[in-house]
Amino acid sequence: MTPFFVRHKLMFRLRILYLFLIVFTIVIGLLSRHFAVIPLFIGDILWALMVYFIARFLFISKPLKFVVIISLLFCYSIEFSQLYKAPWIDSLRDTLFGRLVLGNTFLWGDLLSYTVGVAIGVLIDILLQHFKPWQSFNPTNPGSSN
Repeated sequence: MTPFFVRHKLMFRLRILYLFLIVFTIVIGLLSRHFAVIPLFIGDILWALMVYFIARFLFISKPLKFVVIISLLFCYSIEFSQLYKAPWIDSLRDTLFGRLVLGNTFLWGDLLSYTVGVAIGVLIDILLQHFKPWQSFNPTNPGSSN
């Protein structure tokens, strides 16, 4: 295989891994809302982690710093948008989608939770870069490294 195809094959595998991480984070985040013993800020951390994984999925070839900035800007923008009150957006926030994506109330602590969530994403990313599980995965021969 040419280097072009090898690179794209690796990028595809990496995107599949990020897609799995996105779905896993969503499931864990939704489950966290059903147990009263789990503090609400854990959901905010998981939300930011999901945003980071989505940004990484979309901008897979961009530097880590770029993905961190995009993720934090998105999370912070959503939080600051909660300061805006108008009937149309408040009615959107009253829906399940609106509550999960836009939230209701601006809290300074949420900004900290988002920062922690993105930082956890960076740590996971660094571990992934170190172990490179997408390079060694081969469904026909699990021990091979193509």
